[in-house]
Amino acid sequence: MADSSNLLAQVAGSTPLRGADVSRTRERTRQKRLLRVAAVLGAVAVWLWWRLLAGDPVGWPRLPAVDPLYLMSGAFFLVLIFAVLASTFVTGRSPHTVIRPEQLDVGLDDVVGIDVVKAEVVRTLNLFLAHRTFATQMGGRPRRGVLFEGAPGTGKTHTAKALAKEAGVPFLMASATSFQSSLQGASQRQIRSFFKALRKASRQYGGAIGFIDEFDAIALRRPGTSGAAMTTAPSLRGEVVGCGGLTGLPFSAPTATPAAVTHAFQGPGDSQMTVNELLVQMQSFDQPTAGQKLRGRLTDLANLALPSHRQLKGPGLPWANILLLASTNTADRLDPALLRPGRFDQRLSFDLPGKSGRRQIIDHYLARKAHAGELDGQERRDALAAITQGYSPAMLEGLLDEALVRALEAGRTAMTWADLEHARMITEIGLAQPVGYTAHEERLIATHEAGHATIAWLVAPQRRLEVLTIVKRRDALGLLAHGDTEDVYTRSRAELRALIQVAMGGQVAEEIFFGDVSTGPGGDLVYATNVAAQMVGAAGMVDTLVSYAAVQGSSLTDSGLVGRVLGDSEGRRMVEDLLQQQKRLVRELMSSNRHLVEALRDALLERHELIGPQITEVLSTAQARHAAGGAPAVSLADAPGDGVVIDLTGQQPRVR
Repeated sequence: MADSSNLLAQVAGSTPLRGADVSRTRERTRQKRLLRVAAVLGAVAVWLWWRLLAGDPVGWPRLPAVDPLYLMSGAFFLVLIFAVLASTFVTGRSPHTVIRPEQLDVGLDDVVGIDVVKAEVVRTLNLFLAHRTFATQMGGRPRRGVLFEGAPGTGKTHTAKALAKEAGVPFLMASATSFQSSLQGASQRQIRSFFKALRKASRQYGGAIGFIDEFDAIALRRPGTSGAAMTTAPSLRGEVVGCGGLTGLPFSAPTATPAAVTHAFQGPGDSQMTVNELLVQMQSFDQPTAGQKLRGRLTDLANLALPSHRQLKGPGLPWANILLLASTNTADRLDPALLRPGRFDQRLSFDLPGKSGRRQIIDHYLARKAHAGELDGQERRDALAAITQGYSPAMLEGLLDEALVRALEAGRTAMTWADLEHARMITEIGLAQPVGYTAHEERLIATHEAGHATIAWLVAPQRRLEVLTIVKRRDALGLLAHGDTEDVYTRSRAELRALIQVAMGGQVAEEIFFGDVSTGPGGDLVYATNVAAQMVGAAGMVDTLVSYAAVQGSSLTDSGLVGRVLGDSEGRRMVEDLLQQQKRLVRELMSSNRHLVEALRDALLERHELIGPQITEVLSTAQARHAAGGAPAVSLADAPGDGVVIDLTGQQPRVR
């Protein structure tokens, strides 16, 4: 009893257990297996010795003489039968791969930057390892299924492998797409085979862990199933009122996703049957073995001849210690029946890591990658964590790998800070692809981008200017990249207005300096409209408190928030008024600060690209000279730097 209490206390700890019930079950299974093998071999040995002592030793069997024609005919039919059976067997075979713990190269020590999720994973692992003690001593039901949800690259598959490594049991890994088949009913047979393999491995090793990647490929909501089914625990008061940030800011609004997905050779009917099979299998982890089924039938036959008070007790269902893990990027699209407790007992959200999480991940990767001594400094690593806002763990590793490539191109075997800056610039805004602008186009683009940067410097001091360029990168002829200096999760009304004003800076600069407008501001207006629509339709920051996100049962229901707001005449009017008001403010501000736009424009025409402090140095110098008596705008010769990318910051850049 004391041992059980100590074990239960360790289950709630933050470190993985070693062995526990799983090891004891595996050892008992091993001993039973050895006893069965010994019993069979002992019986054979006794029979052989008996024949030998009786003077009739066992010899080699004599094959009967058979006509070769009969052999060929029999072989033909055997091959034909084998081909038919093999095709049936292959189509119903589980597509999983069995990975032994010693084959996995990651452990929980390699899971960094997601401490809260990692703690829950450890608790799930400990419950799996001490399942029998938890059930018998406390009457609890161990977790049988855990759903990992989150954006791509946030560590879902990595964490699943680490959990299996620490568990020390077979890891059956499969992709959800591998269960899809062009043959009707084959997907259901493969799912049954997968869970059958899980149960078999559980009996042999005391436990087994299954993992299905991209689970949404076979588990989408069935037609006619209510999407409002409860998938999370209710709150204490029945409703939850929380503080949330605005979706997609400061980026563009996310694109809509279709409500249903149709795969080639597979109609919705087969998809629905696949989900039904998943529901059955996840509810029926514990199933009798073939031997128990035989014993049960024999017991039933015997009970037919026995009175009721002498009935024999049939074999009970064996406990299958199975933990099913699944990962998806779109958990909200899964069938709600799969998400209830008893199937998936827990949903773990893998969010993008914060600054401290990114710092841990950077330390973890730099310990394994060649780097210069300057990257061992705490300030450099803190700076790298600060400027990689919005990066997932996979993106951070990709950034470091790209920096190693840059170092290799330069003939070095270790990355430097400059390599990281170049790699981040390429990753976020693309390779420089200079094109031959006409003189008018070059001046127009430089003025447009200078207008953006000037307004950002004046109205949004909390944002850091990263890159200002008139060199074509990806689909932008010129761009201003700017980001937050710290991780932010909400936006104030003043901040959103400032973002709209920054977006309007390019168009206003064209109107003031050229008296005309080009097609360049098209993307800026899309962004400004998205921000304004969220202010009007979701945040109650204008002249209405009605949330357009709550619209249901109308022609606007299937459109996004921006579509709902612009589809309403009053909402469209408020968005238009807000945009026009911010544009007027930008015009007034820029008219009184023409010298700043001119200074940046001339610097861009001379150098084509300004990075980080180079931008603010040009603006500060121009402002100081203007205040001193209207001296000429600063030349780029006065700005620091030699074209090397320095001190990039913030989240994914906003390209305009």
